[in-house]
Amino acid sequence: MVEAQTFRADLFYRVNVFPVHVPPLRERPNDIPLLVRYCAQQFARRMHKTIETIPAETMQACIQYPWPGNIRDLQKILEQAVILSPGPGLQLPLIDLKPTATGVSPKNHDTLEEAECKHILAALEETNGVLGGPNGAAIRLGMKRSTLQFRLGKLGISRPRE
Repeated sequence: MVEAQTFRADLFYRVNVFPVHVPPLRERPNDIPLLVRYCAQQFARRMHKTIETIPAETMQACIQYPWPGNIRDLQKILEQAVILSPGPGLQLPLIDLKPTATGVSPKNHDTLEEAECKHILAALEETNGVLGGPNGAAIRLGMKRSTLQFRLGKLGISRPRE
């Protein structure tokens, strides 16, 4: 951001004196009950409401949720819950805390480089190692022969003989 001139360089160097690493909320499940209570009380006070209890099932759902948006996500859901709670018990729609299908459990996907390597190798296999020409791998991959040669070197793929 400093290079893009969207953040002041002098401020960055002042702030960067002692870097602080704060792990994501999903890695700190013991902090969640404290944060839920604190945030619920703060939102209730701001809205002139009283939240006295938080059901155990609500708290358990909060602890088990992966919190992809971290603390801001927690705050947003708790603010909505305080608004929607008619009485002194925090009423959190548990449907809001159901993990979504995307990003909940990390899957082992190829890196971009690995996928590119596999794609190039498949094209080379289809063309019997021919790089250039009208039926060559470069044409199938939608690139120039010189670009394919550069990619082969970059990815460490031994150049097949033509």
